[in-house]
Amino acid sequence: MPITDLLERNAKLYGSEVALVEINPDIQEKRKITWREYDLIEGSRMSSYRREITWQVFDEKANRVANLLLGRGVKKGDKVAILMMNCLEWLPIYFGILKTGALAVPMNFRYSAEEIKYCLDLAEVDVLFFGPEFIGRIEEIADAIDVNRLLFFVGSVGCPPYAESYDSLVSNCASVAPQIPIVDDDDAAIYFSSGTTGFPKAILHAHRALSHSAKVEQVHHRQTHDDVFLCIPPLYHTGAKMHWFGSLISGSKAVLLRGVNPRTIMETISEEGCTIVWLLVPWAQDILLAIENGDIKLEDYKLDQWRLMHIGAQPVPQSLIKRWKSYFPNHQYDTNYGLSESIGPGAVHLGLENTHKVGAIGVPGYGWKARIVDEKGADVDQGVVGELILKGPGVMKCYYRNEQATHDCLKGGWLYTGDMARQDEEGFIYLVDRKKDVVISGGENLYPVEIENFMSRMDAIKDVAVIGIADARLGEIAAAIIEVKEGHTLTEEEVEEFNKGMPRYKRPRKIIFAKVPRNATGKIEKPLLREMYNSVNLVDAQNRS
Repeated sequence: MPITDLLERNAKLYGSEVALVEINPDIQEKRKITWREYDLIEGSRMSSYRREITWQVFDEKANRVANLLLGRGVKKGDKVAILMMNCLEWLPIYFGILKTGALAVPMNFRYSAEEIKYCLDLAEVDVLFFGPEFIGRIEEIADAIDVNRLLFFVGSVGCPPYAESYDSLVSNCASVAPQIPIVDDDDAAIYFSSGTTGFPKAILHAHRALSHSAKVEQVHHRQTHDDVFLCIPPLYHTGAKMHWFGSLISGSKAVLLRGVNPRTIMETISEEGCTIVWLLVPWAQDILLAIENGDIKLEDYKLDQWRLMHIGAQPVPQSLIKRWKSYFPNHQYDTNYGLSESIGPGAVHLGLENTHKVGAIGVPGYGWKARIVDEKGADVDQGVVGELILKGPGVMKCYYRNEQATHDCLKGGWLYTGDMARQDEEGFIYLVDRKKDVVISGGENLYPVEIENFMSRMDAIKDVAVIGIADARLGEIAAAIIEVKEGHTLTEEEVEEFNKGMPRYKRPRKIIFAKVPRNATGKIEKPLLREMYNSVNLVDAQNRS
């Protein structure tokens, strides 16, 4: 069943109920729109700007978007991109695109002007919706991208001359659903890889994959109509949207929060009655630090309804979850593993009942199969490290316009993830590292995630990243970039003493105190770190010679 059918079902069953809430602590403009918007209730601790939309209005807005596009010549199979920050307009535009039979193409809000142009061209995008935050970047490339391409500006004021105003056009479009036949095997969306090895690749998914991800989310997290999901990560990413698909399939309310301040997160959970919260590792760390520093007092908030905290997008230190459970002992917990190539989270998951296995990414998710194989594609023995491969309804169709990359990672229906993993005697899978991140030092394979997990137990460490840097004698050595918690001090000698708990060959040979950069989905930007510190290491070597 195409995922657009779920939206239309919700409009019929739950039309007058709230579907989405947007909370924006920093909003300046107050747009003229037809749905409910107001400052939060007087007396609330929150000073944020709040808007909400019902399921019926959500569906009507999506229909208006679809009819706008159809009226401008968009047809089934065309590509329509979204370059916007999280807001109430985002999902109606996404579903409006799908209702035309066109492909939705969400874009990373961190892209430079050059990357925006590259991705628009790669995906052969016909239409671009963009928000006010991107006027400057689009202006840089407007002359190059507006030829034979429609540009719609989504904002109440300040529409640039090279674009058309979405707000003024969409209100005049019909709110009835277009009768475009869509089947599960039709192309639905193009997502972009993280681009950690260069420019992003375009990932093509069918409607079947989107629908399956909704079912996966509901099955894994037992989502009901009474749940309220707090969505903080960017909707362009498969992780955020596919977790929200659990709200779609259950017809339940979700809250889009702009901002990751620990106090704002806790206030939103309390005020909106959130029951399910998906966090990235840095945000969970910040919340714990705020509690430990006394900046947040849990008794000030209504949190009894909060039943589940889950994390995905990157390896999760065991020490983090241990600390979390000490403050929230009644929380259910889940870790979700997936890739954009496997339509986001859930291909492997820990499971709500398996908190005792924290450290593992878990077992194959609903409808998924997983294997760990060697370089020839043969299954490795239990406990041996190999490459994790996946098979299921959510595997991508291909890398769009990239036959070689598709051939390299899709083999016999299996998706080769590039992640190194091992499996224990109970069938739980442990992520060891990215294949490309493995450090080979003096012939020994070092897995940075294992080292990071060990070092993250040190109280003064807020975040840590381990990379390989060039070494004349050993080929590579492991270097640890350490971000120290605010208010703490840490010396190289103290770190080296703590690391004696690891085998000697695993201990980082270089300690660097610096901020650990993470992207919008919480992943450590290791290519950037390797570029930074390998060049520094080269200069040092030249200076010594």
